[in-house]
Amino acid sequence: MHSSTEELIPTTVGIIATPSNIFTASSTQERHVTTATKNYETTCWGCGLHLLLPSRAPVFKCGWCGAITDQSKQKCDKNGLRWRLLRDRCIVTIVIMFMLFIIFGGVWAIYPVVYSISLSGIFHSIITVTLAVATISSFSLSAFRCAGTPPNLVWGSYPTIGNGDLENYTFCHYCSRPKSPRTHHCRSCGKCILNMDHHCPFIGNCVGAANHRSFIAFLISGLFSTIYISIVSVHAGFHMWPPLTYSIGRIHGTTIENLAWRIVKETIFAFMRSVQLLSARGFILIYLFVASFSMMIGLSVLLWQQLRFIYEGETYLSHLSSQGHNGDGMKDCQNLVRFFGFSFSVKRYLPKFLVSSYSEETHKGKYT
Repeated sequence: MHSSTEELIPTTVGIIATPSNIFTASSTQERHVTTATKNYETTCWGCGLHLLLPSRAPVFKCGWCGAITDQSKQKCDKNGLRWRLLRDRCIVTIVIMFMLFIIFGGVWAIYPVVYSISLSGIFHSIITVTLAVATISSFSLSAFRCAGTPPNLVWGSYPTIGNGDLENYTFCHYCSRPKSPRTHHCRSCGKCILNMDHHCPFIGNCVGAANHRSFIAFLISGLFSTIYISIVSVHAGFHMWPPLTYSIGRIHGTTIENLAWRIVKETIFAFMRSVQLLSARGFILIYLFVASFSMMIGLSVLLWQQLRFIYEGETYLSHLSSQGHNGDGMKDCQNLVRFFGFSFSVKRYLPKFLVSSYSEETHKGKYT
């Protein structure tokens, strides 16, 4: 470093970062820069100020803007991004075709039994249209909407960056821009996502701050749709299934065990013979029940997991990063209320005696 006697250069002095504790640099001060024997000089990417570190620290934090620099990370390779995008587009196309087949194929299969010019037919028609519109619209919002754009900040220049403006920000080597503490880079989407929960290949998009509620709405509407399809397909199947024909034969002189085995065996054979007489609608009903029931189980597990993370004030990625540590997230139903955008507290809708008992328990919990 060259010493200067005429120009004052803002510098910061830092401490080496450790894996468990990133250092906090001292406050910025104006002074003459002199040659350092043991220290070495580097530049903060956030504000552009010179930092004097006591040794070769791979990770350090600026004492002025608060930006974290990791010198061990090199420029990341973007190879494979095109194939990941193509994979997601193919999966989304398959999911859309599957939903359309379930809707139109199911309506065609159960039409002779469920839909008719009556109050029952009108009721089922309204439910079918409502669930179809809700599922497709929520899926479209979560799949084709931006998952969440991180804040666009000015960086790299000391006069425009204030004290602590980039606190705990890191630098994304994929996007070549600052990354906030609540932002993660998705290699499948090729961009940083604010409040990223996870990347879902079935919607071909990340689940983040902008489309998380749409994704939850898609799970809820999909769950109710699969429950409805399972019930209706079973109901229509009982009316459309061919009659079973039995031929047990003589039962005199047979033991109870042999009789029970003959009944079970003949029932299976009668069922197989009736399958051969099924129409195309019958086979579609079987497929609808199997597909909807299996999807109902998967959607139930995923929805329960998502609501549990929201209740705990976490995302899926933050849950993975906090495993093995004591999470400091507050578990409260208010997290669910804030997530779904209600402006009032849950206590507003509760009876007065429940609100008073809840307040007393909360007050006692603070002082025990």
